[in-house]
Amino acid sequence: MDVLAVPTDRQKGWYLSLMAPNTKGPMFAWLDPSRLYCNSQALADCVKDLLSPFQNDCVDLVVGIDAMGFVLGASVATTLGKGFLAIRKAGHLCIATQSQQYTDYSGREKNMEVRLDVLKPGLRVLLVDQWIETGGTMKAAIKLVEQLGAIVVGVAAVAIENTEGGKWIKKHYKHAHCIPELLQEQMDRKHLESFNSEELKNC
Repeated sequence: MDVLAVPTDRQKGWYLSLMAPNTKGPMFAWLDPSRLYCNSQALADCVKDLLSPFQNDCVDLVVGIDAMGFVLGASVATTLGKGFLAIRKAGHLCIATQSQQYTDYSGREKNMEVRLDVLKPGLRVLLVDQWIETGGTMKAAIKLVEQLGAIVVGVAAVAIENTEGGKWIKKHYKHAHCIPELLQEQMDRKHLESFNSEELKNC
């Protein structure tokens, strides 16, 4: 039995109301999307929405970004019947890797890495992450994939915020996200109106 209720009329993005607001302060992301993964129908509909723009594209491999991109990326890969490759935070892989420095959404400098024995010239890749806020992490992943000769077919995430980095990704790459146009402004303000009822429940 699923732990969260499913509405009878499932419109695009219905599952976004399952996401939970930040209750721990500014050191954390402004929301936690991962609660929607706890509902099988929500996860399935999320993946379906992410794949919709790529129905006519040839995808050889799905690549997910450490860490929450692993959940969505693996689900996308399974749905497509394709393999899954993880881009890891530096220092976790015990084989030869290529690395790339980046600045994450919190402004911290980090490094990511990927194994060298999978991405080949001409391989067509769909890049998946949970959320694109500043765009720094995804842009680094794109660079890493392209340095090894693979082709980025597109970028998919639950949300792509209209930051400078988010707009750059939308301009230069085919992309998919789950946010209806009416909710995009709320995402960019970093507050969903659905959080209001969540906060009332916790009062």
